[in-house]
Order: sequence, then C-alpha cells, then structure tokens
Amino acid sequence: MNSFLERFSIRRMMLEDVEQVHQLDVLSFSLPWPERSFRYELTKNPASRMWVVEEHSEEPGKNVIGMLGLWLIVDEVHIGTLAVHPDYRKQGIAQKLLIASLREACKEGAAKTYLEVRKGNLAAQALYTKFGFKISRIRPRYYSDNGEDALLMTLEPMRAEDLVRFSER
Repeated sequence: MNSFLERFSIRRMMLEDVEQVHQLDVLSFSLPWPERSFRYELTKNPASRMWVVEEHSEEPGKNVIGMLGLWLIVDEVHIGTLAVHPDYRKQGIAQKLLIASLREACKEGAAKTYLEVRKGNLAAQALYTKFGFKISRIRPRYYSDNGEDALLMTLEPMRAEDLVRFSER
C-alpha cells in the first residue's frame, strides 16, 4: 500500500479535472459520457460522488489516470462509471479506487451497491466478484452501440470492513 500512496492519490474530482476525465472516458468506453455530463455531476447533482486517481507528477494537468462516478440515493449506491487509463491497468488501481469510494459511501449510510457491466467485460466482472458483487439480473440489449446485454451486479449488504477483507483476496 505504501508504494501506491507514494505514487498515486485518490481524491474527489474537481472541475479542473473534467477535461482529463473526459479524455479517459473516451479512451475507455465505446459510449463515453459527454464532457458536460461530468460538469453537471460536479455542480448540479447532489447525489453524485465523483472520484479520481492522480499520479504524482512534475507535469501538471496530465496526471488523472483513473476515475469513478457514483450516485448515493438514501442508502443505495449506483456506480455509473469506473475507468483506469489503459497504460495503468492491472496494477490494482481500480480496486483501490473502488474501496476508497465505497468506504466513503458507507460513512454516509450506504448499505447496498449496484452497477451494470457489459456481459463481455470479464475483467470488470472479476473485479466486482472479488468484492462480493453477485449477478442479480440481465438487462437484455442494454448498450445502444452494439445491443450487448448488461449484467446488473449487486453488493448487499455493503459494509466498510468487508470491502477491505474482499480486497485482500
């Protein structure tokens, strides 16, 4: 963990991050969010919790390498987006970002989390399964770009101590 903390930080997203976050979204997804959606989430949506991972760098403005967006509604979290720059994948960054954001949501009273993931995105499914998410439903033809099904995955109950335990598997 110390080497991660020496190299990266996890923090709430700021308006100054939106351009980099949008670029990351475009790199990561066939249906990226418009840049204005990130601005809306930061400035207008009280349920929104937006997070970034930044690499400590001498080069300002080029250091956001991961992001996660979720909505907290009463005691439920809906993860809307999670991405890590392709050059930084398979280093545990998404896992640490997921832990940090969900632990904060637990502090705010969250007891359940759900998300949709492409049926063909086996890497993401493996990450979520590691944390105890279970497939609860299939949403047929959910994705408009290719008609791919989405798997609705749910983590319930969600407890902060379980998140750390699951991450150690």
